[in-house]
Amino acid sequence: MKIFLHGGKTPTAGMFLAVGLFMVASPGVAAVWDVAPGEANLRQAIAQSAPGDVIRLAPGRHGPAVVDRPLTLEGPPEAIIDGGGQGSVLIVNAPGVTVRGITLTGSGLVEPDLDSGLLANKSAEGVVIEQTRVEGNLYGISIQGPPRAVVRGNRIANRTDLRLNDQGNGINIWDSTGSLFEDNVIVGGRDGLYLHTAHGNIIRRNHFTELRFAVHYMYGNNNEVRDNVSIGNSVGYALMYSNRLKVTGNLSLNDRDHGLMLHSSHHSEMSGNYVKATRDKCAFVYTSSRNAIHDNRFEGCDIGLHFTGGSEKNEMFGNAFVANHTQVKYSGMVYYEWSKDRRGNYWSDNAAFDLNGDGVADVAYRPNTLMDRVVWRYPLAKLLLSSPVMETLRFAQSQFPALNPGGVVDSWPLMAAPPLPVALPDPLPEPRSEPAA
Repeated sequence: MKIFLHGGKTPTAGMFLAVGLFMVASPGVAAVWDVAPGEANLRQAIAQSAPGDVIRLAPGRHGPAVVDRPLTLEGPPEAIIDGGGQGSVLIVNAPGVTVRGITLTGSGLVEPDLDSGLLANKSAEGVVIEQTRVEGNLYGISIQGPPRAVVRGNRIANRTDLRLNDQGNGINIWDSTGSLFEDNVIVGGRDGLYLHTAHGNIIRRNHFTELRFAVHYMYGNNNEVRDNVSIGNSVGYALMYSNRLKVTGNLSLNDRDHGLMLHSSHHSEMSGNYVKATRDKCAFVYTSSRNAIHDNRFEGCDIGLHFTGGSEKNEMFGNAFVANHTQVKYSGMVYYEWSKDRRGNYWSDNAAFDLNGDGVADVAYRPNTLMDRVVWRYPLAKLLLSSPVMETLRFAQSQFPALNPGGVVDSWPLMAAPPLPVALPDPLPEPRSEPAA
């Protein structure tokens, strides 16, 4: 059955004949509501619909609405729901709702209310938002509690004419379990995807640019972050206070502060990621233990990997440290073995020999020296790196191993870098002069 709604009036047989349309009723078949532009037409169509109906928006501007029953709301990108600067543009309060193809714009600016392009509340179990343009809002898509949500293939571009701290997140997730967030393009705003107290979700193949954090986790366990791309953000992947994560196949390119960060996160796997040309740290591991960090590539950063005390019992192997100004920074006195099952890491500055041809260097590698410690503690000592005093320290350390500081020891350093774990974009984007602050 198809029902055509025009001008905000209840459809009648006379209206159908006047426009040359016919209503064919089929018992048990969902109705299709074709809704013309207007301030109230969408709300009226929702009020008159039955669960399972399809509401199809015509091109033009429609007023904001609340979906309170299981419906499919769809249309072309030219079908625009405009919030008029007040509240959330579209609110979903029912399970089994699908929103597809349309454009959502014009939310309010009240952050405590999470004014969003689309706000799905806890009752919206199984909500699906796909192939939708969500632009010019405070928050993009807010998933506030519904389990098994699907957010797929959307383009989200939040307002950037506000102070950074007043901007909203592209996808804001709270207390959602078993949900899927994939193939979204998020440009501008505060954080691309922010997840808080949400477990068992999958975040994959999303693309993030011009943000503070591309992915920002707080208290999210058993989540998977896979095959995402972060380009030109302040931080690529900030994974904080979260356990049993699987972080694999992600790319961070030209981000500013950190490509990957583990903060107070444990029992997780970080593998097959590629971080290139971060201005500060490729990776930062802070008070995080019992993680497996392997087969990543850290390249062209000021610091390849910075880790702190409290980051014990991590497995570190198969990684490639390529052309970083400082490959590893650790200022404690504890020794850490970075290899597993006779497989260490590749170090581009390790001038080693492999006389037996087994692909492993003949001697152990230590990325940090006494000079590193002196420079970290007294930065002005950089001016003396070529002085006789520093040369004497280098010679003494080479002759007396007991002088070696604590820190990383790779007993099985690799002679060749493993293949790139992630393909770079072609062509490469130009580095931004100043990533998002």
